[in-house]
Amino acid sequence: MTRKTGAKRINLALQGGGAHGAFTWGVVDALLADGRLAIDGVTGASAGAMNAVMLADGLAEGGPEAARRRLAAFWKAVSVDGGLGPAQRRVVDRLLAAMPYEGSPMQAWFETMQNLFSPYDLNPFDLNPLEDLIHRFVDFDRLTAYKAIEVFVAATNVTTGRLALFSRERLSCKAVMASACLPTMFKAVEIDGVPYWDGGYIGNPPIFPLFRATEAEDVLLVQINPVIRMEVPTSARDIANRINEITFNSSLQAEMRAIEFVSRLVGEGKLPRGRRPGQYRAVKMHRIALSDSVTGLTASSKSHNDYDFFLGLRDAGRQAAEAFLKTHYDDIGVRGTLDLKAEISAEGG
Repeated sequence: MTRKTGAKRINLALQGGGAHGAFTWGVVDALLADGRLAIDGVTGASAGAMNAVMLADGLAEGGPEAARRRLAAFWKAVSVDGGLGPAQRRVVDRLLAAMPYEGSPMQAWFETMQNLFSPYDLNPFDLNPLEDLIHRFVDFDRLTAYKAIEVFVAATNVTTGRLALFSRERLSCKAVMASACLPTMFKAVEIDGVPYWDGGYIGNPPIFPLFRATEAEDVLLVQINPVIRMEVPTSARDIANRINEITFNSSLQAEMRAIEFVSRLVGEGKLPRGRRPGQYRAVKMHRIALSDSVTGLTASSKSHNDYDFFLGLRDAGRQAAEAFLKTHYDDIGVRGTLDLKAEISAEGG
């Protein structure tokens, strides 16, 4: 792919968030259609990793239009109308946080099985139909050889509890499976003898890998999991979902604190600026948030996986990206538009 002359460079950080990741599809689709931004790098975890590799391999295959087609085909396939086989359908439903409707007999059965048995009991042969789905859409030989965009996929090292990053050169189907490995459904994905779980536990998404890997100092975060929910969860399911949201945002909040601190010191001339060892980047953060764009979504709506629901989220993502570009395009490369001080300030009381 040849970069468009005069395009502004930017990095993307894509959160995982179940079916709500269709919003990210819409955001990326609008950015590609607009054509004024050159995507230097992208990071993602879990479903965000899926969006990231679909974007990157689409660009590798044929540029922005191919990437748009790839994302559209992927989200069509993972919908209930997409024609997946029964085994793949069950896997994708879980990846998208699908659960039986609350109060149904199926939900009671599912939760009982989940509490009593592990995937080592229920899936002794470690069958993972997700592998076939990923191979269907991504050519990893092409992607790893494509140097126009840097890609980082996050996973959790089960043994150490630390973040594991798979860069473009190390990407494989196993790496993406590891990033989306739900420990209640699958055995840990082993790569070179190391077991991995879902990357959302440790980095959702990680931002720091982009700082020295690309020329861009602007990072656009597409945030799916809300930081704030005004309603207090009362059902067991909603409480669990809110705990997951808080957990999956905690590493992001920590990174924002570090970015604000370092960028402030660079701006004050107290730290040297650059990409070499011992130098630091003055990162300019931007954000497009699902919670700012769509009302009425809940943690439970992450389980909705019909294509019309995806299309609604895609359209909302497109509109949010178009509004962002209209308001903040001139800021890119100049200043951040996400108020990090307000974002990380401790609440009183």
